[in-house]
Amino acid sequence: MLLFILKMMRLKIIHNNLISVIFCCSISITSAAQITNNYSGDKNIRHLHIERSFIYVPDTSWFYNHHASITYFKNKFIAIWSDGIKDEDKPGQRVVFATSTDFFQWSKPNVLAEPSIYKNDTLNVLTAAGFHQFNDTLVAYFGEYSPYKANTHLYAKISIDAEHWSNAIDMHISVNPNHGPEKIKNGRLIISGNFTFPYTDDYRGLSGWKMSSFYADSLYKEDNPATFYAPAEKNNLPPLCEGSFYQTDDNIIHMLLRVTGTGWKGKLWLTESNDNGTHWSFPTETNFTDNDSKFHFGRLPDKRFYYVGIPDTLHHYARTPLVISLSDDGKSFNKNYIIADEPYTLKKEGLWKGGEYGYPHTMIHDGYMYVIITRQKEAIEILRFKLDELNN
Repeated sequence: MLLFILKMMRLKIIHNNLISVIFCCSISITSAAQITNNYSGDKNIRHLHIERSFIYVPDTSWFYNHHASITYFKNKFIAIWSDGIKDEDKPGQRVVFATSTDFFQWSKPNVLAEPSIYKNDTLNVLTAAGFHQFNDTLVAYFGEYSPYKANTHLYAKISIDAEHWSNAIDMHISVNPNHGPEKIKNGRLIISGNFTFPYTDDYRGLSGWKMSSFYADSLYKEDNPATFYAPAEKNNLPPLCEGSFYQTDDNIIHMLLRVTGTGWKGKLWLTESNDNGTHWSFPTETNFTDNDSKFHFGRLPDKRFYYVGIPDTLHHYARTPLVISLSDDGKSFNKNYIIADEPYTLKKEGLWKGGEYGYPHTMIHDGYMYVIITRQKEAIEILRFKLDELNN
């Protein structure tokens, strides 16, 4: 009877914040304790045979490089990332891209977008936000906010050759994404933000974006690297941010969330949706270990689920080794392989720079998995290995 009443209320008052919270809390499907990676840091974990290439290593300027994504479009690889002078997310940070036809040789970085002026001679901050493709068109996304992390906007530029780009197109949502749009089974596109997960049914990913979150609408106005603390505190949650999701065959979307700062206890948190990302369950802690970094979930061609990230908890924020974990059922990610663990020598110190393998983003193409990562938030590197490596 209660379920029937709630359904009727949902039909009548779907936009009311209180009802949104009720539904958010009523759709938890998976016990978060079931989500585990069984990672112990065993030195006997097998290293994959990989190939690697540095896309960009700074020489005399632009020493901060982060938030990288990779795609393959019209016979070439395209990488995008945030490019700053020295420190993380400071005024003047721009978005650049580079291309390659063979994975090993990369073009010099080209500017995709420059920040607008905040006041007088102070610039805003841009953050690279990934790619989407439709028909013969490539879409590149980037977020912008003020030096005080306010006035957040998401923009996109489109191209048919990954060289020449349109003017910026306003997506009319106040989010700075963690990953670019990803398609779920019904064709809807969902963006992984910090605590908001905008969605659209426009296959182009250029219009119709609607905000969605496990928080009530009244608790936030925008989603960027500074806005996830306040609503978390009001809900008695740790600082939850930088999600990544996968969808199981029962159509449930599982969004895993990073916990950062003083709230970090070495585990990812989980929120889920059973209505294609319109509503989300109240987050709960999983048994999936995490080093306090961004990560990326996805699905292999053989239907196994995967995670690429840093599961080590003994060396907080070291962000090494880079690991791929596999799951048959989307719950137990019990097969772990080390992708890489070699160190990088930092050239120039900067604010919040560090972490051997930061913020991985993955792509599957032509029998390989590609992983683009930041080396201590300074250099951009890409790794790849044959998917057959995961069958041994």
